[in-house]
Amino acid sequence: MANGLDTPWMDASLSRSTSTGIQISALHKRYGSGDTAVDALKGVDMQVLPGEVVGLIGPSGSGKSTLLKCLGAVIEPTGGTMVLGNEVIYDNGWLIPDLRTLRRDKIGFVFQAPYLIPFLDVTDNVALLPMLAGHSKRDARRRALELLEALDVAHRAKAMPSQLSGGEQQRVSIARALANKPPVILADEPTAPLDSERALGVIRILNEIAAQYETAVIVVTHDEKIIPTFQRIYNIRDGKTHEEKGQAKKNWQRKKI
Repeated sequence: MANGLDTPWMDASLSRSTSTGIQISALHKRYGSGDTAVDALKGVDMQVLPGEVVGLIGPSGSGKSTLLKCLGAVIEPTGGTMVLGNEVIYDNGWLIPDLRTLRRDKIGFVFQAPYLIPFLDVTDNVALLPMLAGHSKRDARRRALELLEALDVAHRAKAMPSQLSGGEQQRVSIARALANKPPVILADEPTAPLDSERALGVIRILNEIAAQYETAVIVVTHDEKIIPTFQRIYNIRDGKTHEEKGQAKKNWQRKKI
């Protein structure tokens, strides 16, 4: 791919060499209280290093969605510690006063459905987050076009979401997740609606992004065709994580995208 991301916005001086990626220690989440209490997370430990893409698997009801919502600062855990990037965000209570800003600037979300805004064209769908973060419309749109070029969908920059294929929509959603250069990307079943070729293409993109920008990526999946691409997998069962060695034999090559 073209080196469309190598721009002043992505200044190399903003290195993540000091980042811890994602680190979770003794994370608990309890719903309800008393006799009706349900412990969805029971002391989860997890670490994803900068530049690493890790799989998170487990049966329905195992706690995957709860863990992802805690990491994404969507719901509050009951106890434990969470570190994202180089910042402790939770230590038996939120340490961040503005969770909306945290989600906007520090966490990139990629979902099973792209959730593109139907009345905005592709460029503005990607540019919206930088504009909300205070960047000018001109700079935000330039950033969006650079990302779209890097992800091979620049030719669809003026298209509306309804005019895109499923694979194109998912690439645009990845561009949107990268728009504010987050240290962490949380991908929830990002390949479920895609065929094998496009699914593996999405995983390749996530690995190249992680390698180049030292982004820590968690991919929640049931998709058997992408599980062999992970070097490390966390299997969550009954609210606890168990680390497993993946089938991937070597790192994805670090290359400009």
